[in-house]
Amino acid sequence: MLTWACLKSTIIIIIVVVVIIIIIIIIIIITVIGLEKRRRMDFSESYSDTVSSVAAAARSGRGDAVRRLIRGGCSVDARDNRGWDALHEAAAAGSRECVVELLSAAGSSCGRRSYVNSLTHKGESALYLAAKRGHMAVTRLLLKAHADINQCTDDLSCPLFAAVDGGHKEVVQLLVSKGAEVNGTHTACCWTCLHHAVYKGYRDIVCILICVCHLEAVDDHNITPLFVAAQYGRHECLEILVGAGADVNAQADDLATPLMLASQEGHERCVEILVEHGADPNLACSREWPQLPIHAAAEFGHCRILERLMAITDRVCDQGEGMVSPLYMAVKKPSQSMALLLREGYSPDGQDCNHILGFRSPLSFSLSLTPTAGARLNEDDWMHALALENTELLELILQHRRIPDPGQRSGAPVASDRPPGAAVLLSLGELRGLVCVALSAVRHAPRWLPRLLQAGLEPSLLLQPNMLEDADGDVLNYLLAFVNWSTLCPPLKLILDHRLEAKSWSPHACFESVPCLSHLCRLKVREVMGWAASSTTAAVQQLPVPSLLHHYLQFSEIQPPPGVGPVYPIPRHLMTLDLIEYYRQTHMHRHVL
Repeated sequence: MLTWACLKSTIIIIIVVVVIIIIIIIIIIITVIGLEKRRRMDFSESYSDTVSSVAAAARSGRGDAVRRLIRGGCSVDARDNRGWDALHEAAAAGSRECVVELLSAAGSSCGRRSYVNSLTHKGESALYLAAKRGHMAVTRLLLKAHADINQCTDDLSCPLFAAVDGGHKEVVQLLVSKGAEVNGTHTACCWTCLHHAVYKGYRDIVCILICVCHLEAVDDHNITPLFVAAQYGRHECLEILVGAGADVNAQADDLATPLMLASQEGHERCVEILVEHGADPNLACSREWPQLPIHAAAEFGHCRILERLMAITDRVCDQGEGMVSPLYMAVKKPSQSMALLLREGYSPDGQDCNHILGFRSPLSFSLSLTPTAGARLNEDDWMHALALENTELLELILQHRRIPDPGQRSGAPVASDRPPGAAVLLSLGELRGLVCVALSAVRHAPRWLPRLLQAGLEPSLLLQPNMLEDADGDVLNYLLAFVNWSTLCPPLKLILDHRLEAKSWSPHACFESVPCLSHLCRLKVREVMGWAASSTTAAVQQLPVPSLLHHYLQFSEIQPPPGVGPVYPIPRHLMTLDLIEYYRQTHMHRHVL
């Protein structure tokens, strides 16, 4: 019996130990699963299983459900993974009934005040959420419950700033009447509520704020609300501000004025309002040189504003010592403003601005912007010439710069070996940049290919795989007509075969046979003379051949491909500079030559 009792006790102990071990293992597994689930949880949004039943009811605005749950003992301050409790949900939903129930359940006055000012993980209070969404009744109720009217969020916003941002005029008026701080800064750049109301163009809210806000409040660049109105064309807000006495000649850290910004951005009505209220058009707006609003209007081609400013700007800016003529800026970005200034008598010689801009006259500045002997062309320059709708810039470049033949010494020749007025040879680097950009702008070849071949670009430089793969069929036929198509290397012939099979190219009938002897002869002539030299009529006319052959030697019988519009999916509203930036981003640098 004794032995059996001991054995029985031992078995019980073993069972208890096993059970305890199993329980511990289960607890560990549950804990690990919970930690893994929390680790993977996205805390940027609320999950249904983390929202309390009271909060879920408040989110839906069901006051009766909130009341029933509270009476059943459910907590009102349980938070989800964003730090939101039921009051935050009710305030954001704009449910006054739910807010009343929740505040009543919060207990004593002290407890209610703590509850009403509880913050989410982003520092948002219930008042902030209500004001942000324009819930007037809830905002009023929360203020009555002693919500902190100036509580800032983690991103520096506050209830008043949130109401301004949403354009909720009545809520703004209520918060202001209850003593909200109106001159605080609530963005990283130190904007006040008045700055933001003007930026948004909320005329009615600006009318409320100008009665209580500091009109000359500045951000981190010394910008007042008046600047914001001028820069963004909020002319109604601008009229309110100047009518309230805002300084129209205030200057930012870089000395810019509201009139300068309005002239630069082309806001005609704002310019008129500022001028009518005493804005000084002769106030220097730059520390580097005496820049005036008229310069901004001339540079950006705002001709109506330019006309208005010419009538009131001191003409000393045109030729006065130490000043800069507006023509310099008009030349910088050519537009109708240049013709307007010249018509009004502004001198094309301007004044010597070598010590300021590095140029002695607007004319010298203009010449520096054209591809003359002193300017080196890079891939960005070729993008401007090849990627745009017109070929005027390419024509201008080829008037001043000559494409060299292979092996010809490139670079700008010295004065002793270059005749006066002769075009300068492109350097090897410039020619490489031209071919590189051309191979990246294959789909625009109908515009630039004929002009480049006529100017003497050797066609073999363009016989690259991507050219044969991407070129339009007419472009491909045109290019092949300038070479011996029967001697193409096998990889290029394979590309043509693939295009033929895919029916993406319909070759000329002549490409199916060996080139005729006359074509081979003119190719040989060009090889001997050089493509660039033989492209000029004068050089061909000096050859000892019948004059009837001159046109044939210049490939004049080959018809250029028909022009096509842009084929890239580019929005029509993009301006020239935007197009160039687009091509710059999509440009693929290719190693050529």
